[in-house]
Amino acid sequence: MPLLLGAHTIDNGGIDMAALRAGNADMSALQIFTTIPKYYGDKQSIRPERVERFRAALEKAGIAPENVVVHSAYVLNTASNDEEKWIRARDGLTKELERSTALGVGQICFHPGAATGGDRASAAKRVAKAITHALQTVKGGTRVLIENTAGAGLTMGRTPEEIGMMLEDVPASLRERTGFGLDSCHLYAAGHDITASRAAFTKILDAFEEAAGAPPSFFHLNDSEGALGSNKDRHALIGDGNIGKEPFGWLLADKRAKKVPLILETPQANFEIADDDPAPDPYDVKMMKLLRGMAAKK
Repeated sequence: MPLLLGAHTIDNGGIDMAALRAGNADMSALQIFTTIPKYYGDKQSIRPERVERFRAALEKAGIAPENVVVHSAYVLNTASNDEEKWIRARDGLTKELERSTALGVGQICFHPGAATGGDRASAAKRVAKAITHALQTVKGGTRVLIENTAGAGLTMGRTPEEIGMMLEDVPASLRERTGFGLDSCHLYAAGHDITASRAAFTKILDAFEEAAGAPPSFFHLNDSEGALGSNKDRHALIGDGNIGKEPFGWLLADKRAKKVPLILETPQANFEIADDDPAPDPYDVKMMKLLRGMAAKK
């Protein structure tokens, strides 16, 4: 089965245009935002006509809805011990699941937030509580997935143990609708040396899978501007950062990369593209060519 390669494409003109740009880059996966990521989005629904345009664009692009990832708002802090902020984050996550379920996509991913107050075990329980609330409120097949983080400050999700802690308090009856994904830049920035050797790379993936009780449900393929352990979430084109190309070849050859979305969040060249222009971004095309070449050699 071919790898499910895609990107978080530019959505000028709407998420339907993001889908068309992905299709024109010959992608088989896609990542989008359903609302402005700098706001909670806890009260924003999605219009039926927007859903229709997106679904039609996906069909034209040849991308299956189950291979679409929606990235939740960056500001959601489901680990917060501030009750008001936690409720807004919980409701923002729930509303994201509502919008994404209406679109019919396979999964949403979110950054779990920061353990304000310093108690990481309690913070993990609050993340699980937010996930549980979202899944119990919104029925359907769309999954809610935790994304590992670069580990700056008090942010949760930098280690396998923290991913496992956040998932273990989700009721067993809901576990099929949750899980996690891994961002290569975040791994490296958090101090996991995925460049040391293929064996070391595999051992890191094994540790996350063991702690979570399941393999990753998506990967974000990003090189890192920051150094190992820098905790800097700064993405670079593959081969232009400190990770380099080789570890991405190891990932593409790993069994865990099969049948899950492999999403580029790397820099793009044409942020000013016209709303009605479905042309793929030149950097996306370059990265897709690179990844396909690696996949062919694995």
